[in-house]
Amino acid sequence: MKFILLYANDDNGFEERLSTALQAASGFAAHLSCLQVTPFDAFIMAEPFGGIYALATVVEQLREKEEAHRTRVEARLKNERIEWDWQHYEGQPANMIVQRARLADLVILSLPNHDEAHSLALTADVALHARTPVLAVPEQQPASELTGPAAVAWNGSPESAHALRSSLPMLRKASSVHIISVAGDHSELSGNDATAYLAGHGIVAEFRELPRNGHAVADVLLEAASALNAHYLVAGAYGHTRIREAILGGATRDLLTRSKLPLLLAH
Repeated sequence: MKFILLYANDDNGFEERLSTALQAASGFAAHLSCLQVTPFDAFIMAEPFGGIYALATVVEQLREKEEAHRTRVEARLKNERIEWDWQHYEGQPANMIVQRARLADLVILSLPNHDEAHSLALTADVALHARTPVLAVPEQQPASELTGPAAVAWNGSPESAHALRSSLPMLRKASSVHIISVAGDHSELSGNDATAYLAGHGIVAEFRELPRNGHAVADVLLEAASALNAHYLVAGAYGHTRIREAILGGATRDLLTRSKLPLLLAH
């Protein structure tokens, strides 16, 4: 893992994202790219008769706020022993993150803030459309050491297999690795297949299958990960379509909205 992309907009989860990004960049001797995106709709206003315009004072205030944030963060980065750069674009944040993630090994975002509906859309869009694993970290909570115990959600799906492969660099540094399956929620590839795959990469993992007992799959996984003191949970993202999950619910949406520990997601 040599290139890490951090969503660097100033919001409630930024400090936790930055702390996690610094840990990862230092631990992997990776280059950190800080991506700041000005959303078009941040300064576009609508007229009663259907026109749109940008109010000059609003644009100026936004630019000043963004520049002050960048100055603060760059001052901090200059004291870190890592390579980094700052990128600024205008556009739709999720689209820009997906685009810039094409040449990144890891994207760092925040888990959704329940007070901000757009934060779920942002993280979900990137997890679904990026071909790069996404590490989503909780807002307003101290970042855990990424070298601690790790849990891997496994159901044998293409998404869970891709997440497992994508997480290899982090799992190699984990103090212990646990493969977790929920009974009745798996296909042809078993948890033993997953542990054998990891063993081939020099990673010793313990497999356990847990009963569902009428609970949501995400709740079983999160409770197990917490009991194992896992510092993050690896999971495949959106085995069903996102529209289906939005209407009927699904494990990915439940994980995103309920998790209190970082999620490493890959679709």
